[in-house]
Amino acid sequence: MNNIFTTELKKLYTVFKQMGDAVSGQIEQATESYINHDKDAAQALIQQDNSINGNEVDLEKQALTLMTLQQPVADDFRNVITILKASSDLERIGDHATGIALETIRVKGSHRNKDVENEIASLTNMIRNMLKEALAAFQSIDMEQAQTVANQDQDVDAKFDKIRSNITAAIKNDPAVAEAGASYLMVTKLLERIGDRIVNLAEEMVYNQTGEIVELNQGRLHPND
Repeated sequence: MNNIFTTELKKLYTVFKQMGDAVSGQIEQATESYINHDKDAAQALIQQDNSINGNEVDLEKQALTLMTLQQPVADDFRNVITILKASSDLERIGDHATGIALETIRVKGSHRNKDVENEIASLTNMIRNMLKEALAAFQSIDMEQAQTVANQDQDVDAKFDKIRSNITAAIKNDPAVAEAGASYLMVTKLLERIGDRIVNLAEEMVYNQTGEIVELNQGRLHPND
């Protein structure tokens, strides 16, 4: 790996980390706007999503320029491809956060359930911690940490199943909460999908180091999705 390529690759990793931090903030802001019924904050987040998409485009341009000008060998080429794939997952995570913001605008404020919303906030914290650890694994090239991140997704799945069961029971007991319940289901499903995308990040980091495509999460802990 020549010095120019090394320098430019470090720049790509820096942009990727910045993109990851911004996406983590999106997740937090989206959930807060939803729980606080803050439609203005949700609308602001939707507009902000364009900047995340722009970051991915800029990263792609930098990566393609690097590959064209430096003509990397196989291992170096895999480094760049991994960042491209991972940035695509970050962009999709941002889209899911935007979906939560859209749900904030769509749903009415009646028949809300604070207990369920507290569980959603807890699920969000779990997911943001996963993302933080996944980004750290990328920076330090820590295979063991990548596996730890993937294992945490089982806890996310279990939390998702618990929230879904509680919502379903609440709707059966009181049909008036059906609209709010459907919205809760949508939001928790979007959060669960974010967890899956974070597992992708961990798997891509392993691919970068080994050249092997592996599935770190061997299935849902409660496979009734």
